[in-house]
Amino acid sequence: MTPSLPLTEGVNAKTVDIDAQPTLEILRRINAEDKGVADAVAAAIPDLARFVDGLVARMQRGGRLIYTGAGTSGRLAVVDASEMPPTFSVPPTLVRGLIAGGREAMFQAVEGAEDNVALGAADIAALDVGALDSVLGVAASARTPYVVGTLREARARGALTGSLCCSAAPAPVHDAAEIAISLLTGPEVITGSTRMKAGTATKLALNMISTTAMIRLGKTYGNLMVDLQASNTKLRDRARRIVEAVTGLPAEEAQRLLTACGNTKTAIVAGLTGCDCEEAQARLSRAGGQVRRALTGASAPGPGPHP
Repeated sequence: MTPSLPLTEGVNAKTVDIDAQPTLEILRRINAEDKGVADAVAAAIPDLARFVDGLVARMQRGGRLIYTGAGTSGRLAVVDASEMPPTFSVPPTLVRGLIAGGREAMFQAVEGAEDNVALGAADIAALDVGALDSVLGVAASARTPYVVGTLREARARGALTGSLCCSAAPAPVHDAAEIAISLLTGPEVITGSTRMKAGTATKLALNMISTTAMIRLGKTYGNLMVDLQASNTKLRDRARRIVEAVTGLPAEEAQRLLTACGNTKTAIVAGLTGCDCEEAQARLSRAGGQVRRALTGASAPGPGPHP
């Protein structure tokens, strides 16, 4: 029996004559199709939550998040992972992105890499994935052999496994994972061009997964990015403005406190409690790095190191 085509390979009846349309109409039709992407992601929130809860529980015990993918899916995964260190001041090893074909594949296709199940397994083995880790396989079609290989190997090693695809289960990538996350965006404007709606949905979901995990780990205070790495002028200014906004201190005093304490979190705790920087850091350590807990004197919610 011939297997059915994945949803992303279907022909979109709304755009079959798109090549005969003027520029304005082409843009309107693309935009009209994009409007349904957020709804497709919303439908998957319960499954996203299951994966994030499992991921956070493992990260609190020292685990990592590893994305795997090929082509557009892999590039989006690598981009999301690469944004975690500067945004949330975590080590680059905490969230990793694996793309079929390695670094070269970020810029051009690597022949045959996405079809190689063994390569996927080898890449997971090279990271020494274990039971505290979480691996999310990303594949719009839900069929990419490389991603299947990563998930099978990760699951055999005891890791939490999830699949993020724009086709429904059952499908090879979904079948290889414990938690299947389906973003059903439908046929693309240009048949099979999954860098469009599928890519947008994937980007939204990856943002949601990583950001929610970081919030749960105490990397924000309210909606403020209190664990940022102030590595350039823009970020140094943002750090000062955060301390200023939270503590109510004038700009110059906020900057002095930030300089004395060395980072935004410690400056906030010192500024709000009146303690010195050393005591503020001790409170944060006892609270697992979570500002809200440090302010009330609560201890960390779970065992293990906190990134």
